[in-house]
Amino acid sequence: MIVVMTSLFALVVVGYIAGKLGYLGGDFDRQLSRLVINITCPALILSSSMTGDLPDRRFILPLLLISTLTYLLLSVAGFLLPRYLTKEKSDEGPIGFALLFGNVGFMGYPVVASIFGHEAVFYAAVLNVVNTFAVFTIGTILITGANVGKERFEKKVLYSTPMLAAYLTMAIVAFQIDNIPQAVSQPLTMLGNITVPAALLIIGSSMSHLSLRTMMGNATVYVTSMLRLIILPVGVHFAMMALGFSSFVVNINTLVIAMPVATYGTILCLKYEKDTTMITEVTFVTTLLSMLTIPMLVTLLFGN
Repeated sequence: MIVVMTSLFALVVVGYIAGKLGYLGGDFDRQLSRLVINITCPALILSSSMTGDLPDRRFILPLLLISTLTYLLLSVAGFLLPRYLTKEKSDEGPIGFALLFGNVGFMGYPVVASIFGHEAVFYAAVLNVVNTFAVFTIGTILITGANVGKERFEKKVLYSTPMLAAYLTMAIVAFQIDNIPQAVSQPLTMLGNITVPAALLIIGSSMSHLSLRTMMGNATVYVTSMLRLIILPVGVHFAMMALGFSSFVVNINTLVIAMPVATYGTILCLKYEKDTTMITEVTFVTTLLSMLTIPMLVTLLFGN
C-alpha cells in the first residue's frame, strides 16, 4: 500500500518538475484537463465494469445506498463548514470540494486492491458511480458558485460524457452484463489508463507556480486536511455501522472516502478559470499526509 501511494505521489512530483521546466502549464494544462474529463475519465469509468468477474450481486445495492447516504452527509459538511474554516469567500468552494471528494478513481482503486484484494476494485467502482455523479453536479456548484452569472450550475453537466459513462456503468452493474467483448473493453481500458498519470501530472504542474512556503499550506489547509483524511471518514464509518450496513461494505466505503482530495478539484478550477491556489495546496498536503493517515485508519478501524 505504501509503495502504491509513493508511486502515485511520485507522478505529482514529476508534474511539478515538468511545470517548472516549461513542459507543462498554461493552455496545455487546460487542454489536457479537458481531455481527462471528457474522454479518458469516461473510459476509466466504463472499463471498471468490464474487467474481471462481476461482483456478488448482494453487495451492489448496499454499496450504492451507502455511497448515496455518505455523500448526502458529506454535502452538509461541504456546504456548511467552509465558512468557519476561512475568511476568504473565494476559498469556500474549493474547501467544500476538498471536504466532499476524495481521490477515488485515481488512488482509491489501487489502495482498495492492496488491502481487500483485486476483486474488491469493482466494489470501489460501484461506489465511484455515486461519487462521479456528485463531482460533476455538487462539485461543479461548489467550484463555480451556484449563482454566479454565466458560471452557475448548468443542467447539461448531467448529460456530460462522464455522467453518461456513469449511467451506463450503473446499468452494466445492475443487469450483471458480463459478456462485453474484448474489442470494446480493451481499448476502453487502455484509454482509461491515461487518466491516472495525466491527472496527477496536472496537479503537479498546477503546484509548480506556487512557492514552497505557499504549497505547504496554512492553518486552514491543515484543518481541512484533518477533516478530509480522518474526522469525516471516521464519523461516516460509525454512522454507517449504526445504520446496520455490513462491516465489509462499511470498510470499503470508509477507505474510499479517506483518500486525499480528488484531482478533479484542480481540473475543474482550470476548466472554469478559477484560482487553483487553495485546491492545489490542500491536494498536495492531503496527498502527502495520506501516506500516514490511510495506514493508520486501516489499523484502527479494520485491524480486527
